[in-house]
Amino acid sequence: MTASAHPPGAVAYTAAWVVPVAGPPIRDGWVSVHGDRITALGPRDALGDRSGAVSVVHLGEVALLPGLVNAHTHLELSWARGRVARADAMPAWVRALLRTRREAGADDPQAVGTALEDMHASGTVAVADVGNTVTAHAALSKGPLEAVWFHELVGFAGHRSQQLLCEAEARVDALPPSPRVRPRLAAHAPYSVSPSLLREVGRRREEGSARPTSVHVAESAEEMQFLRDGTGAWRALLEDLGAWDPAWQPPAVGPVEYLAALGVLGPGAMAVHGVQLGPADLDALAALDVTLVTCPRSNRWTGAGDPPVADFYASGVRVAVGTDSLASVPDLNLFAELAALRRLAPMVPAARLLESATVQGARALGLEHEFGSLEPGKRAALVTVALGTAVDDVEEHLVSGVAPSRLGRVPVPAGVAPGAPESGR
Repeated sequence: MTASAHPPGAVAYTAAWVVPVAGPPIRDGWVSVHGDRITALGPRDALGDRSGAVSVVHLGEVALLPGLVNAHTHLELSWARGRVARADAMPAWVRALLRTRREAGADDPQAVGTALEDMHASGTVAVADVGNTVTAHAALSKGPLEAVWFHELVGFAGHRSQQLLCEAEARVDALPPSPRVRPRLAAHAPYSVSPSLLREVGRRREEGSARPTSVHVAESAEEMQFLRDGTGAWRALLEDLGAWDPAWQPPAVGPVEYLAALGVLGPGAMAVHGVQLGPADLDALAALDVTLVTCPRSNRWTGAGDPPVADFYASGVRVAVGTDSLASVPDLNLFAELAALRRLAPMVPAARLLESATVQGARALGLEHEFGSLEPGKRAALVTVALGTAVDDVEEHLVSGVAPSRLGRVPVPAGVAPGAPESGR
């Protein structure tokens, strides 16, 4: 695209590397922005006559890329940073979290706001957040990120399903509308939600009113045991909490088959964690058009184990990436999560890992027309990474860990209000 084709007032940002995600990296490239939208991009020699309508801003020795998309976190737990110790098994970690949360008394909205600022500073532009309470919704509405906020359903007693569902829908309906936040309902996990409540979530997903939706799937070995024969640590926890339903019968199948039969898994669903998934499960998720969201640092901390990341990518299922909460990770920096993925799957191409933190996350949230790649018409939510020295493989460099101190933003020109997706209320 030549400079004469740029609309009046456009700005072209040049960088040592432009990383579109939608295509290969461009050495010595540029991205043209008009208002809050990308208009064009290409190599430096295609920029054309700079004396025309386009202004040129040289960003220097940086990589220019789309902002990242965090596909899973629990912002309401931001107060718990450093307060829940690492565990050898996930049910033990959850017991410690519940105990710590009771002692804390209430979630801290100020901690949520700080976490959002930290995410923004580490290059994130959109987030999928999951909450048992509505604490995070107000902060998300005022914050700098686009968000899908899932009000998470928890309740194993089948006779209370309709009551829990009606109460959750009332809380969501009472929230003030926000152009930045799309509220949705989601089920927590197959070991914490009754079949009847899961079925209701599935029905809403199938009719479209709960899309996107999210559910924790195959996170721990204890979950697999529970669904197989109804025994183990998750049953013990339900009994200790007074939440066990003696009428429940174990399905004697894995979580993917179980949740798919109830309608929870299908187009628009995000299956989070997947640490225990085997090849047949992954093939099923791909066939169901589900996005698998991996959170490797959290999985190791909670005792769930390392996810089979290489198998995820080999299966053909769409893979997005999330940080999980500050109760189980030291920060919400997706670049640190990418570095964990790289350690677990050294043979997976860096380009595919970057896709997981950008375009795959945006697609899972229904924001792919706004975020996730550098393409004309998309939001100019541009992030820079200072390179310091010459880099030959910029994609590999970006998945090796980037500290927030190396990150910057390309500002939307003054006087331009960033566009926002439909609120989805």
